[in-house]
Parts: sequence; C-alpha cells; structure tokens
Amino acid sequence: MVSRFTLMLAMTLLAAPCVSSPSHAEDYPSRPVRIIVPFGAGGPADVTARLLGNTLQETLGQPFVVENRTGAGGVIGTEAAAKAPPDGYTLLMMSNTQTANESLVPAAQRKYELMRDLLPIAPVNYSDLVIVVHPSVQAKTLAEFIALAKSQPGKLNYASSGQGTPYHMAGELFKTMAGIDVVHVPYRNSGDARTGVLSGQVQMMIDAVTTMAPNINAGQVRALATTGAKRSAVLPDVPTASEAGVPGYEATIWLGLMAPSGTPKPIIDKLSAAINAFVKKGDVVELWNKQGAVPMSMTPEEFDKFLRGDIAKWAEVVKKFNKT
Repeated sequence: MVSRFTLMLAMTLLAAPCVSSPSHAEDYPSRPVRIIVPFGAGGPADVTARLLGNTLQETLGQPFVVENRTGAGGVIGTEAAAKAPPDGYTLLMMSNTQTANESLVPAAQRKYELMRDLLPIAPVNYSDLVIVVHPSVQAKTLAEFIALAKSQPGKLNYASSGQGTPYHMAGELFKTMAGIDVVHVPYRNSGDARTGVLSGQVQMMIDAVTTMAPNINAGQVRALATTGAKRSAVLPDVPTASEAGVPGYEATIWLGLMAPSGTPKPIIDKLSAAINAFVKKGDVVELWNKQGAVPMSMTPEEFDKFLRGDIAKWAEVVKKFNKT
C-alpha cells in the first residue's frame, strides 16, 4: 500500500518543473554571461558587444564577458554558440554575416542552421558602409573606379573580413550591379582587412562608416561613396553609391543577439527587454549618431521575422553573383 508520505513526495516532484522555469528566469543571471563575437577585435560587432555588455552588467548585475571566436567568416564562433548549453549564459553577437552564410556556406561546413539551432533575442543597430580605395588608386570618384576596373578586368582587388561577411556580400553585390571584375581577398577579420587597404596591399574595401571614418578623415584612404539610401551624417560630403554611378545600390551592416535553441523563453524575454532599453538610452543614441549607427528595436518575434527575410534576401544575392 502506498503511504501518504510517498504520495505527497511524488506530487511535489511532479509540481517542481512547473515552477522552476519562472524562478530560474527571476534569478537570471546568477553568474557571468559570455557573449561570443565571431569577428575580430576592434570591428563594429566587437565594439558594440563590449558597450552592450557593460550596460547589461549594470542592468542585470552580472558581468557580460566578450569572447572573440574568429575564423571561417563567422562560422567558428557561431557554431560554438549554437552548441553551447541553452541556459542563457552563452549569447551570440551576430550580423548579416550569419544570414548570408545560410546560403553561401554549405551546411556540411557550418554544422548548424541559424533558425534551427539559435533563438532570436533582439537586434541592436545598423550602419551604412563606405567604399574606399587606397590613395595610390587612380580614381577620384566611384565612376572613375568603375571605369578603371572595366579597363583592367581581374587586375584590381578588394578586401573583406571573410567569406560571407557584410563587407564581402556588399562587394559582390557592387561587382554585379556595376558590371566589373575585381578580385575578392578575404582576411581573417575586419581589422586585418582594414590594414590591407591602408597599407596598399589591396586597392579597395567596403567597410562600416563607424570604423573607417577616422582613416578617411586622416587621408589614409579615399572615400568614393557610402552605401545607404541617403548620405551619412558622419560623411556628408561623400555621395551615396546611387548618386555616384550605381543606381539602386544599397548595403548595410546590422547587429543582433541570439541564444542557443532551448534557452527558456522567460530568459529570452528578459534579455530582449534589457537590450531594447539599451538601444534607446540617450547617451547610446548620441554616440551612435556621431558614428553613423542607427538603433534597432524589435521583440524576439519581430526579430525572427526580420532574420528569415534577410536569409531569403541574401540567398537571392548569392544566386546572382554565383552566375557571374
């Protein structure tokens, strides 16, 4: 015969899972949180992750530690995040690199699927890019560069921070729309790619306005065009690519946070609320305005829809430049 104590114990054990998730979310975080940045130090993702981490530490009371896991165009760091325990203590700072890689990098080479193995939390910001050349390049305008490239097919090259990164995708889209043949030179990270064009090892690069503006202002590179729908407030004298000779050309880099699939929804929602509060802070908005970055704010569900749309968009771009 089953004792009354045994029945009460069984009922207690059955009820425990029902209350563990909310209490876990209320206590979260109870130890340091790791933000994996699958790109190099000093780039937009790294700088933004560190700024965000400082604010989340103030808001949530635990350190948010940035870990740079570079290589394979963001695949190595993304895979590490996708395989991490789904407990809220490993997050991924990602960009349109990850959405482009869904069609650009074969599944066997990345061993994850973005929307299967990771959960959207929130976007952070987006920035226009800028097309720059080394001062030794005999082109003062974008139209002149296009003419130069057409006169020397396959002779000029451009740097990117790796296969599938926004800089690479922007470069391939530019090549396709401008009808030119310039050679892609992938580097391990954006810092190395930037060094490549600053030193003259490569002739051209498409980089974030936020990180390249100081080099432009110092005369280390020549800005030919920005890539947004309108001129950048940081570089108001630089025309857009549409104005400068490639009508309809637009490319940006955006950043966001994801977590391993299976991370409890209350934790996702708690992080999303904190991130959305961060991007609306007056000092953050002011800083980003000076750098040419624009805050983004979405719920996890809205960010999910955004990511799926971006995956489809870049799949079309990849299809086009693979035919050229």
